[in-house]
Amino acid sequence: MKVTVEKIDDINYIISGTVDNSVIEGKVAELKEKAAQDSETNESTDERFEHEAASQVFNEFINEGIKEAKIPVETLLGQPGLKKYEKRENGVFFEVDLATSPQVDLDVDLSDIVPTYTKPKAEAAAIEAKLEEFCIKQAPFTKIDTPKALEEGDVAVIDFEGFMDGVAFEGGSAKDFKLTIGSQSFVPGFEEQLVGMQYNEEKTITLTFPADYSSAELAGKETEFKVKLHEIQEQKAIVPDDKFAQGVLRDEKATLDTLRGKFSDQITSEELTNMYNTELKPKLIEGLLSKFNFTLPNNIVEQEIDAKVREKIQTLSPAEQKVQMEDKEKFLELRNSVREEGSKGIKIALIVEALAKKMDIEVDEQEVIAALTHQAMMTGQDAQELVKYYQDNNLMISAKLGLTEDKLFGHILGFDK
Repeated sequence: MKVTVEKIDDINYIISGTVDNSVIEGKVAELKEKAAQDSETNESTDERFEHEAASQVFNEFINEGIKEAKIPVETLLGQPGLKKYEKRENGVFFEVDLATSPQVDLDVDLSDIVPTYTKPKAEAAAIEAKLEEFCIKQAPFTKIDTPKALEEGDVAVIDFEGFMDGVAFEGGSAKDFKLTIGSQSFVPGFEEQLVGMQYNEEKTITLTFPADYSSAELAGKETEFKVKLHEIQEQKAIVPDDKFAQGVLRDEKATLDTLRGKFSDQITSEELTNMYNTELKPKLIEGLLSKFNFTLPNNIVEQEIDAKVREKIQTLSPAEQKVQMEDKEKFLELRNSVREEGSKGIKIALIVEALAKKMDIEVDEQEVIAALTHQAMMTGQDAQELVKYYQDNNLMISAKLGLTEDKLFGHILGFDK
């Protein structure tokens, strides 16, 4: 195996070379022999043996290149980037990007790039509005005093049962169900047809499920729902007092002013978070990008560009996706359109990693889980399912990097003082 190493700059390398067919064939023969000796091994196809052999040869090719370049393994950054793969008459030609960690000079003064700001302060009117909103949400639903026709925004208590071709379908019925009219909680057209119903009125409505509905059995199908309106309910705000605050905060010493203080902190935190995301963070990132100058790892940048291209393509229609994938010029244009964004993303990630290490900013797994749990609560998701999704899809590291960035920026901006 002959490997050529070209050092592009202080951290980037290109490893290239051809692996003879005989080497790959030898690997395939070894794998087949081993499979034949292992009675528990499932039957494998020639294609699978060739794929596994190619994977082993590629790893050996990379290791040979690292050895040839005398690169300490611990300094390597990220996964090798395959630039070229060609099947030739005498073998397979590889061209691969490798990079070592860049040296980020941290001996810089950041004071001139830290944006100035005035910490928000919750106004009394905003606190009272938050308290009133909370009291309404805490109030139990009660039947309205005077029956009336059902209107948009009303909370209706209904029984309903769905039928398709005269047969009741699974999951299409409920008793004493609370439905806010206009919430779009049900299939389009359902809530609108309930407007005007009177107490104890029974009505049959007809609607067609959307073509892209999650259940294939119902998608695009016409159905009937038999509905009965029992009553309309409302939430009357609780009149807050010290006892109410003690129950909410689970503190016998709490007062209504204590609860107001909690809402004041919440409003301030929300306003500061908004200011951070829309103003302070973007300014700080631009300042950090201008302060530091170092070589970027080509393999990591290209992988980031690949990820951003995939994100862009997923937003396109199937027809547009086909054009992008089949037209090389358009695909290259798309890659170039996200190159600067991808490069900046990698650069700021390396800056954050270096500064966080210098300032002893760390984020552990429990902090990541706590942040995901909070995110789930704010978006109405199941916290355990969201954490599991991140774990199963290798997104925990990405979440940790995002938290580290925010923790570092918060420290630089003085949020922790």
